[in-house]
Amino acid sequence: MKIVKHIPNTITSLNLLCGVLGVICSLEGRIDYAFYLMLAAAVFDFCDGFSARLLKAYSDIGKELDSLSDMVSFGVLPSVMLYCLMGDLNPDCWLRLVPLLIAVFSGLRLAKFNVDERQTENFIGLATPSCAILCGSIAYYVTRCPESTIAAWAGVKWSIPVMSVILSGLLVSEFPMFSLKFKKGADGKVKIGVQRMVFGFGVLIAIVLTVILGQNWSFAVILIILTYILMNLLWVKF
Repeated sequence: MKIVKHIPNTITSLNLLCGVLGVICSLEGRIDYAFYLMLAAAVFDFCDGFSARLLKAYSDIGKELDSLSDMVSFGVLPSVMLYCLMGDLNPDCWLRLVPLLIAVFSGLRLAKFNVDERQTENFIGLATPSCAILCGSIAYYVTRCPESTIAAWAGVKWSIPVMSVILSGLLVSEFPMFSLKFKKGADGKVKIGVQRMVFGFGVLIAIVLTVILGQNWSFAVILIILTYILMNLLWVKF
């Protein structure tokens, strides 16, 4: 039984390892590998929480390790990926340092999440994995499709820095954002909710558009994360 209780922490450690390897790949110019590792880290991040709930293997160490792993995989890694991308597109521009703010605000976001009792079911502010995957998918898409409109946008020296500032603000904002994890209600049935159903429809549209336009698969990821963010911001307003 003691070995079973260590399973979630082991999975979390794999999340951390993916983040560290992703940073190394980014610095060595392999943003594509870095993005694959980020996605692997996201899978491990989901699996560690799922296994902890399944095995009822919660611990204070596991909570701290999870935050540390997320800080590296979804805070440091995306900021380094954008830093390296800007280094390729605008090597002499000091603005390439601005994306590093994402690492700082991801740390603040994770610290806030650990002490904020309002975020048991949904989020207050943008979750670090969502922010990271958006940054990673943009960096990956630009390297894969250098002649695309998104690549041209990224080549403008202020585009990625402005995006980084906006995302940093959303990480620590007070905007409520729904979680993609499904919860069971008092009757034992899984609650889907209108927001999740609308988002699911948006995911389907993003995939169809990507196929119709003949885009790289990462284009769908960009659309999906942007849909998630815009949905949450507009849902609050309307």
